Amino acid sequence: MIDILPIHTQRTAASRLESVDFAHIEFGKVFSDHMFAVDFINGEWQEPQIVPYGDMVVSPANSALHYGQAIFEGMKAYHQADGGVALFRPLDNWSRLNASAERMCMPEIPEELFMQGLKELIRLDTKWVPTAAGSSLYIRPFMFATDGFIGVRPSFNYRFMIFTCPVNTYYNKPLRVRFEQKYVRSAEGGAGYAKAAGNYGGAMYPSKLAHDQGYHNLIWTDATEHQYVEESGTMNIIFVMDGKVITPALSTSILDGITRRSVLALAHDMGLTVEERKVSSREVMEALAAGKLEEAFGVGTAATIAPIATIGYQDQDYDLPVAASNAFSHRVRAALDAIRAGEGADVHNWMVRV
Repeated sequence: MIDILPIHTQRTAASRLESVDFAHIEFGKVFSDHMFAVDFINGEWQEPQIVPYGDMVVSPANSALHYGQAIFEGMKAYHQADGGVALFRPLDNWSRLNASAERMCMPEIPEELFMQGLKELIRLDTKWVPTAAGSSLYIRPFMFATDGFIGVRPSFNYRFMIFTCPVNTYYNKPLRVRFEQKYVRSAEGGAGYAKAAGNYGGAMYPSKLAHDQGYHNLIWTDATEHQYVEESGTMNIIFVMDGKVITPALSTSILDGITRRSVLALAHDMGLTVEERKVSSREVMEALAAGKLEEAFGVGTAATIAPIATIGYQDQDYDLPVAASNAFSHRVRAALDAIRAGEGADVHNWMVRV
């Protein structure tokens, strides 16, 4: 790709970099010096710019605040073994962002605008990319409606932005989760496959109830029978049962996770049997009782691989076996870590240098 867009850049007068303790960062609370922004006005994307990270002014009648026209992505940049910086599968995030935009009646973001803005922002804040093992630069592209209008219709104007934050490991211990068989995250035909802000807002109440009961996350089930597994918290979920890697098949209620895609591709590379299909709570619990449930783990951008230690089902907790050192979750995480750090063979061409 050739850089062709003029991006006006205003550098910060005072970097906050020296005040950051990279060894002790709470996820999502420390932000890099700059952010990328571009407005969609009168049917066209305007001049993009990079400015110091800071607050924005919006109208109280901003239609995103009232009617939920807001979408986002989550992605990461990684320090490389040779000292450089690379992005993990950025074009997949760009494609998924546009799928979310279509679902929410928002304009498509051109590839050149997305990629050049992303690269120039990371280049400017390259010193914010952590170098310690398990750390990375989390990247948040997002778009929201900007009309000041009270009325239920798609906005005419939008703003697309990207900001970044250095992060360490998201979860520091295996998870306690339970099946959610009353509330639903999404339903077939809804917007569950899109990364729309409202999906997350609606999930907070049942998630809070689970947290109050001592669980880290929920295992969401389908909206019709409340039996078929969909996602785990804000992650996709994968089971290893009887030697097979099994995960719920994608649908309009399940997010097409990029980490999920990557884990399944590596499973195929390792010669494992992969099944994308319906998985019921009953099947999972029967496999556990029979000693055939070898592993369960969440997969997502923030956590990468989040092992599950305990599953709650019908008011009873069940402990999973401790994964052996050669378990699939350990091997696939090591493979992903090596690829992202530039230490492993990137046979799928997932990494893009900044």
